[in-house]
Amino acid sequence: MTDLAVKLAGLSLRNPTLLASGILDETGGSLLRVFKSGAGAVVSKSICLLPRDGYKNPTIVELENGMINAMGLPNPGIEEYVAEVAKAVKAGAILVGSAFGKDEQEYASVAKEFEKHGAAAVELNLSCPHAKGLGLDIAQSAGAVEGFTRAVKGVVKIPVMPKLSPNVTNVANLGLAAERGGADAIVAINTVKAIAISTELRMPILSNKYGGLSGPAIKPIGLRCVYDLYAAVDIPIIGVGGVTTGLDAVEYFMAGASAVQIGTALRTRGYSAFRLICKEIQQFMEKEGFKTIGEMVGLAHE
Repeated sequence: MTDLAVKLAGLSLRNPTLLASGILDETGGSLLRVFKSGAGAVVSKSICLLPRDGYKNPTIVELENGMINAMGLPNPGIEEYVAEVAKAVKAGAILVGSAFGKDEQEYASVAKEFEKHGAAAVELNLSCPHAKGLGLDIAQSAGAVEGFTRAVKGVVKIPVMPKLSPNVTNVANLGLAAERGGADAIVAINTVKAIAISTELRMPILSNKYGGLSGPAIKPIGLRCVYDLYAAVDIPIIGVGGVTTGLDAVEYFMAGASAVQIGTALRTRGYSAFRLICKEIQQFMEKEGFKTIGEMVGLAHE
């Protein structure tokens, strides 16, 4: 009998799939619906201290093998959003709060509010590739990754999981910095900085010009980052990027991830994506003789 349950950085999940931040996570109702649809946990949209407007349309470009988005991290601010957190948690969802901000103090303040209202863990968005002065500016500095992680660890008791960027020269160094800062796990990766051009208008399609590429196109990049991180750090890794099928998830496990996040796949597989992917993971495990997810983690390194 195969077992999909996973213990990850203090979290006990019924299966190794999590909803990725930025997809169907604006309300407590949508988060709860995803959880009830089969996700092991759900990650909130990225929230900062005060309300923030996103970029003007167009903000999304759909591609054959993924999508590019430049939403600009719009959110109502943590004071307003915690009502949605509480609603999902009260109804039984395991929720991870995604925090971002302009400095260590803002990250810490948002994380504290997530914890106060029932979040099981906090993910630090240190890696948005298109928000000026935020995310990626932090993600490229090992000192900043360590400092921001340590600042949040100093004010919360729940697990802290920095989300790292592929848009760096050495992701393993950033993983080590997160580990030095006290991270309980690492999330890898965020979207890849990208651009799309309109040949008719002769200009970039997105209003922000640059956006973040997600979906199947970035899976090889995500796998490489997880592979490099697994060889460098001693804390769990959550793999993100292009997980559409159970075999995609298995690739991430063998690269070194203990769980995976799913986002763009909901566009093609709908809310059933989590149950379908878990079923496909289970079918692979039964065929190959694996009884637990842990037996597959890191196998590609042996």
